[in-house]
This record gives sequence, structure tokens and C-alpha cells, in this order.
Amino acid sequence: MPAPERIPPRSLTARDLLAKGELTVRGRVREASNAVLYCSVSYEGEQAHCVYKPVAGERPLWDFPDGTLAQREVAAYELSEATGWGLVPPTVLRDGPYGEGMVQLWIEADPSASLLALVEDEEPGEGWKAVGFAEVGEGRTALLVHADDVRLRRLAVLDAVINNGDRKGGHLLPTVDGHLYAIDHGVTFNVDDKLRTLLWGWAGDPLPPEATSALAALAAALGEGEQLCTRLAELLTGAEVEAVRSRVGALLGTGRHPVPSGEWPAIPWPPV
Repeated sequence: MPAPERIPPRSLTARDLLAKGELTVRGRVREASNAVLYCSVSYEGEQAHCVYKPVAGERPLWDFPDGTLAQREVAAYELSEATGWGLVPPTVLRDGPYGEGMVQLWIEADPSASLLALVEDEEPGEGWKAVGFAEVGEGRTALLVHADDVRLRRLAVLDAVINNGDRKGGHLLPTVDGHLYAIDHGVTFNVDDKLRTLLWGWAGDPLPPEATSALAALAAALGEGEQLCTRLAELLTGAEVEAVRSRVGALLGTGRHPVPSGEWPAIPWPPV
């Protein structure tokens, strides 16, 4: 697929372009489990590429209400913005050629960036964190590792807050300018513990000060009547919003990254 034509200038935010622009479907991302359409969006002379996921194309899941994945994607963006980390690309909920759906700015990843690896050693090398051993065929195993990277650590905290049930390697989009974006947040915000991720390298470790500060800010922003709380209530159920508050409170209470619960597979499959 071609690179995005251009991201809108400051006079027109990406959210404005995505929300108000004319969507034109250019193709489909066929490897996705749900309908994912590659589009262009144009408004007032500005244009960009984006992803459009219509609610009508969502495959039913046993543990999530039908027709709610698009709203969860937008909720993940709103919460990411509230942390100040900007980990999720600009995302809106709007009408499109196939009905209401999630529309998200297309991010072109840097193919040379390396955040995950399989190594033959028993321990991760310097600058890497161990996730666990994985079968690689012919009875062989290798150690799955991820980079000991502040951007990934922020994402691990965000995933714990939104209860991400599907953090795979293919959802990580590092860009050439050094930013990290994360995508595919449809299976999030469940009231039950669903955390499945490849970012377990900090499990049980103390949270860094910037994470504690971000969580404290989230706790305040999730108060009744606050803008973030009101916005999440438009996208999630009351029980799901309350569960977000509880997870933020639990992280602040322990001061540590969560560990696998043992009641749910800790690593998504396939991992990429």
C-alpha cells in the first residue's frame, strides 16, 4: 500500500480530517479477522490515508457484546490521549460508506525498527526483556524477547488500564521519527481480566515515576463529570468505565506492573 499522502497541518487536526472528511475506500486489509478497509479521506483541500472498520463487518465474539468493537477502539484512543503519551493514532467514530465505524489515521511503520525477537540464549541480552520460551519447530524452542524501551513500557501500562486482550507484535508501529503507535484495540475494556500481551518483560517490577504520574492524572480525569469520564460513558457501559477506574486504582495501589493472572492465557495467539 502507498504511504499516506500527508498528515494534516496544525490548522486542521487529524481528528477533524477523519471526522469531517470524505471517505473513499481504496482496498481491504485481507489478513484481518474483521472488515478493515483502507481509505483516503479528504477535507478542505487536505487529505490522508486511514483505516475504516465498519461495525457491520465485526465478527461476533463470545465474550464481548456484538457491535461494540469500534467504540472500544475509540475509547482506547481517548484514554491514550489522556495519558499524554499519544500511543494510539487519531481515531474517531463516524458514519462511512458501510455505516458507522471506527476511522483511524494510517500509520506507516519503519520496517527497520526491531522491538521483538527470538533468541537462542537462556537469558535476554542487554537492552532486552524476556517474555517466555516459544516453540520454533522441530522440537526446538527460543526465547521471545522485547526491547527494554520506554515507549513499550508506556504501552504496557496503557494495556493494563484498558485490559487489552490482544497485544500482538503486529500491532506495534514504530515510525521513522522515533514515535511508537499501537493499533487494534477492539478487544479491550472487558470487566473481566483479559490481559494478553507480549509485553510481560516488566511483570511485577515497580512502575516508573512517569507511569505513576500518568495514572494519577487518569484517576482524576475519570472522576464523575470529568471530560474523559463523560466521553468514555458514551462509548462503554457503566460497568466497564467503573472497571477502568478500578484498574487504575489497583495499579496505583500496588505501584507495580501487573503479572499474569493464571486464569487467562497470558500471551495472544498467534503472537504476531
